[in-house]
Amino acid sequence: MGGPLNLELLHDFDPTLFERLVAFRRDLHEHPELSWDEHRTADRVCEYLSDLGIGYQRDVAGTGIVAEIPGPAGSPVVALRADMDALPIIEETGLPYKSGKNGVMHACGHDGHTSMLLGAASLLVQEASLPATVRLIFQPAEETGEGAKAMISAGAIDGVSIIFGGHVDRHFTVGSIAVTDGPVNASSDRFSIHITGKGGHAARPHETVDAVVVGSLMVMSLQTIVSREVNPAHPSVVTIGRFDAGTASNVIAGQAELEGSIRAQDQDVRLSLHRSVKRMAESIAQLHGAAVEVDITMGTPVVKNLPMPTSIARQAAETVIAQDQIVQLEIANMGGEDFGYYMERVPGCYVRFGTAVDGVEQFPAHSSRFDFDERAIAVGAAYFAAAAKTAGEDLRIRNVHDSESATC
Repeated sequence: MGGPLNLELLHDFDPTLFERLVAFRRDLHEHPELSWDEHRTADRVCEYLSDLGIGYQRDVAGTGIVAEIPGPAGSPVVALRADMDALPIIEETGLPYKSGKNGVMHACGHDGHTSMLLGAASLLVQEASLPATVRLIFQPAEETGEGAKAMISAGAIDGVSIIFGGHVDRHFTVGSIAVTDGPVNASSDRFSIHITGKGGHAARPHETVDAVVVGSLMVMSLQTIVSREVNPAHPSVVTIGRFDAGTASNVIAGQAELEGSIRAQDQDVRLSLHRSVKRMAESIAQLHGAAVEVDITMGTPVVKNLPMPTSIARQAAETVIAQDQIVQLEIANMGGEDFGYYMERVPGCYVRFGTAVDGVEQFPAHSSRFDFDERAIAVGAAYFAAAAKTAGEDLRIRNVHDSESATC
């Protein structure tokens, strides 16, 4: 998707660089790799960084890469992050550069995110000097929700003062950037409920404890948690995604298992939902004489943009695109994103890069027909470079102010 770079989308962007980034993205798209298997992708990223003369460390947390563009000695560190992994999906886009690996597809735009970050690196190395050191984080395994944690454990954000990330988004026009204060992605946790009843013959239900009936009551009752126990001002979701029970039409099941997802944009609500799911499942089981085991697995945290980094992100966007192209999320995004793990450690801002074009059908992320307008790559590259410079200058000023205050 896409076409010639429309320079009206940006104040200025090198068409030759844009063409190189598009070619890079299409190469990644044609050779997608699943989480923890991004070996060829890492090779290509390292080749690009080497061409720019940027030092890097590879094999971080497996297949991750951390690179740095140095600023003044002792300066703060601004981090920029892109994810690299693809999804286990059979591609149906019909693109000339469609996936050459059956059953694996870049269906979430991570090929574009990686290209954006390399574009930002290309712009930053052209600067005569930078106000701060810029760390480039190329992260594996975002789709599993495990990559960011692994990169953090490997030291990827050690010494980092602030971090920026972003994602392509079909809900906004290409050329726009959504910069939003507060929550922009929900926490995403999983739960399983194992029910043990008493199986038997379908003709003698009075001799049994029907796990299907118990499980069905749980499915219906769990739906009332959000509608009756959560403040409507706090977006949240409890979804049952799997219900497995029974072996035959004339057998009453003695076992059943439910699996589902819990999502929230507030940590207190998140934990309250955990307690409610467990309480309700245990109460229904007890009511019908069944036993139950409830297991809740914590997943990715809420991604919540703080005021200071969000202000910096907005300033950076203003240097890249027109004021009326800077928008914000109008409705809650309940999708998960492991960028939240970074933001538990350092301040950060996560934005959205518009990809929609009037008259062109937009398919959702994780669809077999997903694609995005490649002009968003130029917007993202310019934004990331601007965010690094704006944040570096802001941190430099704050450090000077703090030093002056300490001597007063």
